[in-house]
Amino acid sequence: MKRIQYFKYGSPEELSLADVDQPKPGRGQILVHVKAASVNPMDWKIRSGEMKMMSGSHFPRGLGHDFAGIVESVGPDVDQFRRGDEVFGATTIRQAGAFAEYVVADTKTVGLKPSNVPFEQAATMTVVGSAAWLGLIAKAKLRAGQSVLITGCLGGVGRSAVQIARMQGAIVTGSCGASGRDEAQALGVREVNDYRAFDIGSYRRRFNVVFDTAGALSLRQCGAMLKKGGMSLHIVPTPAKMIGCLLSSRHHLVFANPTPESFAGITEALEQGILVPAIGRVVPLSEAIPALVELEKRGVPKG
Repeated sequence: MKRIQYFKYGSPEELSLADVDQPKPGRGQILVHVKAASVNPMDWKIRSGEMKMMSGSHFPRGLGHDFAGIVESVGPDVDQFRRGDEVFGATTIRQAGAFAEYVVADTKTVGLKPSNVPFEQAATMTVVGSAAWLGLIAKAKLRAGQSVLITGCLGGVGRSAVQIARMQGAIVTGSCGASGRDEAQALGVREVNDYRAFDIGSYRRRFNVVFDTAGALSLRQCGAMLKKGGMSLHIVPTPAKMIGCLLSSRHHLVFANPTPESFAGITEALEQGILVPAIGRVVPLSEAIPALVELEKRGVPKG
């Protein structure tokens, strides 16, 4: 089978499309025939070595985490999936390898794909959807009528967070580039701010939840905007934020570790059309490396 892989951490030039042996699922794992896989900034951060403390040093490494496809075979002790099931999910950071014809994944990070959702859409949702769901629902317990600020509201996690917050009946304020104002409003963001001119002073003690998906705010800035009992959520784990979140009950790091509850919530929201991802571009695996390089260097297209 073919997969995109690399033999050392470094630049995009390390990537190659190679012929490799088809993997076999181990205990508690399934082998999936990949129909679609999505790109996340985490993919090139791992390839560059920024996250090697988490991704390890075993090479060659495959690239990619989010996927959707059809179960090809199951490993020992797997009874919730069978050959032919349509699924979506993500590999662990150490596993990776979703940019391939086949991928092995743990069953705990895979769910059944709703039949009315295309593979391309389902393939975008596990990492970003889980981060948004776990932050807003599991940690913040967001409720109807509460107010939430979402930075990077048109990014992968940000877009999912806006839709989940709206599903909960929350009032959403967001920040993004000035050109995205109309799109953000159409998504359900009531107040849209240009992130380059965002005035924290005008939002003091305004929000029940601040979800900094863009990594644009300090903990001090978030705290100034929180109501009494409010909470800030962060998906960019800088050293300062890691320490601050350990020392404060108001600030929390969010990691996209899918749970049965998050999978159930995401699946239902996808099936009902509440969660609708934006897909900027679709390319075959044979053209994926140039597309990955373009996305990493230019930051386009949206979605």
